[in-house]
Amino acid sequence: MKNNKKRGVIFPTRLIVSSVMILIQFFLFFYMLYSLSSKVIGFYFFIQFLSIILSITIINSRSNPTYKISWIIFILLVPFIGVTAYLLWGDGRIFPHLRKRMEKSEAHYKNLFPQDEKIKNRLLYEDLLHARQALFLSNESEYPLYSSTKTEYLSPGETVFPRLLAELSAAQKYIFIEFFILAEGEMWESIRKILKEKVKSGVDVRIIFDDFGSISRQSKGFIKELQTDGIKVCAFNKIRPSVDIFMNNRDHRKIVVVDGRVAFTGGINIGDEYINKIERFGYWMDCAAVFIGDAARSFSIMFMSMWTFITGEVLDGKKYIFDHKEKHDGFVLPYCDGPLNKRNPAEEIYMKIISTAQKYVYIATPYLIIDNTMLHNLSLAARSGIDVRIITPKKWDKWYVHPVTQQNYETLLESGVKIYEYTPGFIHSKLFLSDDCVATVGSINMDYRSFFAHFECGAWICKSEAVFEIKEHLLSLFEQSEEIVLAKWKKRPLLLKIKQRVLSVFSPFM
Repeated sequence: MKNNKKRGVIFPTRLIVSSVMILIQFFLFFYMLYSLSSKVIGFYFFIQFLSIILSITIINSRSNPTYKISWIIFILLVPFIGVTAYLLWGDGRIFPHLRKRMEKSEAHYKNLFPQDEKIKNRLLYEDLLHARQALFLSNESEYPLYSSTKTEYLSPGETVFPRLLAELSAAQKYIFIEFFILAEGEMWESIRKILKEKVKSGVDVRIIFDDFGSISRQSKGFIKELQTDGIKVCAFNKIRPSVDIFMNNRDHRKIVVVDGRVAFTGGINIGDEYINKIERFGYWMDCAAVFIGDAARSFSIMFMSMWTFITGEVLDGKKYIFDHKEKHDGFVLPYCDGPLNKRNPAEEIYMKIISTAQKYVYIATPYLIIDNTMLHNLSLAARSGIDVRIITPKKWDKWYVHPVTQQNYETLLESGVKIYEYTPGFIHSKLFLSDDCVATVGSINMDYRSFFAHFECGAWICKSEAVFEIKEHLLSLFEQSEEIVLAKWKKRPLLLKIKQRVLSVFSPFM
């Protein structure tokens, strides 16, 4: 039975201390700059000159146009803060040694997932149009296309949960778990109980969670308790009391792999709101896809690569990769993306699906913070007669993000895109569906953080029964949602319009 009381947030002492220390460092740094500029007139003009040079540099860069505009406004509006922030975080800046470390981590497992050319050629023969999507995604993500896999779609979270527990209970060799949020509560206690028993029976259990995403949801000593249970665990990118450009990049992936036979991915994290045991922002709508068979191999490799990146431990891939061929159920291509590569498969596969649609594109996303290119692609598809529908939440989780999502409504509505807001609460699912043929399920939001700053994962699904399961679910969500009507939307309050337009200037930072 659902508990309507919100579970108290654990006081995140380390996060508070780290945040205060970082703010102090920023304050001292900016105070030093201000003091210099007020006493040394030449330094003031130097900062002004540097802000102009940086603005020119940004204009001539290959960055996203919306991203450029936001940075230029920020730099010219508050030069001291803007210049410093851009030098630290601008243009997706990453330390070269981190990129090399990730490349080295991934290289250890490259030979474990060769592409079966027969599968690729069969899709080319059956469906050239969608085969091009798969070839593009495989080239960009460097993960192969599979067919010997059964795919299932599960939603909402309380439907995913019992299936997850059943698969964890059936583990014989290993369990890999990787989430942005791993929160203590009823959901976690049920999982932990199984994991403890599995460790006792000799199952290798490993967990990765994002430190920022989980820090306020775990009690002190959480990791040590798991290690005492025999569970191997590590936190991604631990929060530290120092200014670090990599602190902005988080592990937003959702992966569970059992024995290399079955894998889960989707929007769901480990937290009681995801299975509606507690209420946050109304009813929480989420989902996951289950892959049984060869496609689970790619999720194992994603996990092992991240484990090696974080810990430096190189795992013996042959102990974790097995052939588990299931009856052919369409095609599956798991993929991942992140700030340490020089490609952008997460956003680009979305654009490929939109641009190649013949009949319709249905989308579910908690955020619709998109650039002009994505906005143009959606509008162009609708103006071409494609039935484009987008579901966003009615009840938002971040007051400063939802207005930016809504800022895109008018342009899309004028182009013929249909927009729905999920009335019962917050929709956290990240879904693309097109033409009764292809779909994507994963962790990737339609925002700048997912496309450029976070480590993400997903799966492209083609000609599978799961595609029709996703369609049936999305159609039911349309019926539960409020359709936004253009004439009425144009009459929204003036203050809301101002709020949306002002906040949208800073959309690339959200």
